Amino acid sequence: MKRNVVACAVASALGAFPATNAHSAGFALHEQGISGLGNGYAGAAAVAEDATTVWWNPAGMSRLPSGKHFAAAGALIVPSTKFSNGSSTAAAGQSLGGNGGDAGDAALVPSGFFAMDISPKWNFGLGISVPFGLATKYDASWLGRFQGIDSEVKTLNINPAVSYKISDQASVGFGISYQRGEIDLLSAVNWVAAGAAVPAGVGGPVAVAAGTEGQSKVSLSGEGWGFNIGALFNVTPATRIGVHYRSSIDYSLDGTLQLSGRPASALLAAVTPDSDVKLDLKTPDNLAISGAHRLNDRWELLADLTWTHWSRIKSIPLVRTSGTLNGATADTLTFNFRDTWRASIGANYKVSAPWTLKFGAVYDQSPVPDAASRTVRLPDSDRYWLTVGAKYQMSRAGAIDFGYGYVKARNADINHNATAQGRGIVNGTYKAEVHILGIQYQHTF
Repeated sequence: MKRNVVACAVASALGAFPATNAHSAGFALHEQGISGLGNGYAGAAAVAEDATTVWWNPAGMSRLPSGKHFAAAGALIVPSTKFSNGSSTAAAGQSLGGNGGDAGDAALVPSGFFAMDISPKWNFGLGISVPFGLATKYDASWLGRFQGIDSEVKTLNINPAVSYKISDQASVGFGISYQRGEIDLLSAVNWVAAGAAVPAGVGGPVAVAAGTEGQSKVSLSGEGWGFNIGALFNVTPATRIGVHYRSSIDYSLDGTLQLSGRPASALLAAVTPDSDVKLDLKTPDNLAISGAHRLNDRWELLADLTWTHWSRIKSIPLVRTSGTLNGATADTLTFNFRDTWRASIGANYKVSAPWTLKFGAVYDQSPVPDAASRTVRLPDSDRYWLTVGAKYQMSRAGAIDFGYGYVKARNADINHNATAQGRGIVNGTYKAEVHILGIQYQHTF
């Protein structure tokens, strides 16, 4: 029991927890297919343009032409995230360090979708995509290294779905999501603070030479299940409204915690051992309402409003599951997330029979409430998108979509005080922007 108490006191100096540098709010990715990128995904739950509707609103499969529809897409996401120091304070017993370089890390995000009719009223579809991901990667010696160096999140979502056509004016859809996730984390360990945190009642504190630090590596993987449900209505011959809900995913992640650079102290080794760990996480659910209105033969107007339940993520414990400290909390990260709104508008302009141009603008609210809650692993802030794209109908069966998005985040102040945990204070400002390039091929047969 004493060792469990001591471990809780010391573990806060170890800094081992995940987050991502995603370009959508929180750690979400919006690139589920590319046909909607040029519009900033405005109207995504209403347009039912191709097989990507399996993700955005499965009810839209009922609006696709008869036959089989396949879409394969890839998005290259190139973020830039740079920190400028304000009045940061070094962790106890350590030097401060630099600004960390560019923490953005480019990633290629693939996705694939399939839809087909199985009767006059029923359709079946399957989507494979990446709903959460990306990473932050700082220089190993930067000033916030005890709060985080590298954090990487990878997910894969497999989403079979069906739709039912109630009438020419209304359809509904339902899907099930199986999601697999991996989290890899790297942080510096302040062994000076860890030694000082060992209470006198068990033989502490443990004297550790100034400047002694190591690294903490956490690797986790796991899976979860969820669902999505939607409805699509033709309000008038020219106007379509879509409503779509995607549930939370209940993740159970298991893995290992490994520490390096530990001083030669049996007591310190006993209260900060390597071990198996687990993490339970509920991703946010969301509700989207989309509209599409065909103004005339050339123009189509699009809009979307999405609410995301980020406030379900407040704090998440990383719990040991092996060894003498089995059941003890190795670390806890407090997010204090708030719910968010994402609003987008867009338009399609049909230049000619094969060519359609696409435009969009987005306001994407961050779930991070203030500078004190902002962390080096998730330096998130409100962001604005401007997007353009084009669709080229190569033939009756095949089409290619191109999309580009520029995402500018508001400058984000951070004042994350982890002095009590031996991690110092990170105080300063983040500047971030993202470039997104995407291409999609779709085929009907």
